[in-house]
Amino acid sequence: MQRPHHRGEPRRGLVLGGGGPLGAAWSVGALTAIEGATGIDLRTVDHLVGTSAGAVSAALLGAGVSVDQLRRHQFGESVDGPLESSDWDYDIATGGRRPQRPRLGIGSPRLVTRNIRRLRKMPPAVLLSALLPEGRGALNAVGELVAAVNPEGGWSPHTGVWVVAMDYESGRRVAFGRPDAPPAELPDAVMASCAIPGWFAPVTINGRRYIDGGACSVTSVDLLAGLGLDEVYVVAPGVSFETDQPRGLMPRMERAWRSRVTRRCAHEVAKLRAGGTRVVVLGPGAEDLAEIGGNVMDTGRRLRVLETSIRTSAAALSTRAKAA
Repeated sequence: MQRPHHRGEPRRGLVLGGGGPLGAAWSVGALTAIEGATGIDLRTVDHLVGTSAGAVSAALLGAGVSVDQLRRHQFGESVDGPLESSDWDYDIATGGRRPQRPRLGIGSPRLVTRNIRRLRKMPPAVLLSALLPEGRGALNAVGELVAAVNPEGGWSPHTGVWVVAMDYESGRRVAFGRPDAPPAELPDAVMASCAIPGWFAPVTINGRRYIDGGACSVTSVDLLAGLGLDEVYVVAPGVSFETDQPRGLMPRMERAWRSRVTRRCAHEVAKLRAGGTRVVVLGPGAEDLAEIGGNVMDTGRRLRVLETSIRTSAAALSTRAKAA
């Protein structure tokens, strides 16, 4: 559902970042809050950029699934529209809270050998992705969901949908759907964007292997720079400008990763703002993080995360509106 653009209307973008099943649930709460605060039908923005779990949401919005339908579907309620006949099971579709035992050896020997003289200069997430063993998890259910809401095949009916993945041989970021990107079917692109290294198997598209775009950037806000957009909303479950103080090892490690992701996102947002674009970023706060815990694949927490996000995201937007 891509709206016809009328002169004088703001040109908008929506960035949907990665964050696993819990990040996806949190994002639905944030999207609900944005639509409630602004009255914007987020299916009608000019550009939808999705990475990992955010790529699934971008594909669904681009296919005409409303935010209200996303929310009700998460809660197990019946919905009409593209998701009406979906048998997606949030608790088992991505394989559970622990990965299968990975394959032996490093995941991308070619990426390592091609950059052997500059390993110290490689982005840490890219290098780690190359060194991790290849995962065994399958993302067929994700591809089937995307195909079900796009029965005509090909790319999204919304031509502004971009899906971010990383070329596993070169380390380059690829935004499928952009004019300069390799051709791909939307289900394949979304599966590639979700292929967490060490957890899921890379996805092959036209002879090249791709993995989760979060290895390059969990948000990729900067892809919208230079497009002359008036407003961009960034829904980033991996970004937190305020955090909690967890005690467990896994949550502490997750917060350290989150801190790095937040700095990268802030740098990307600065590029857009420098060009005159108004950017609104929503990420989990301390209360959200307490519900998310240390494992974004732990679907047992999903509904609590969603319920909390609906409330905290609305409060965050209200606070910003009062301060403006």
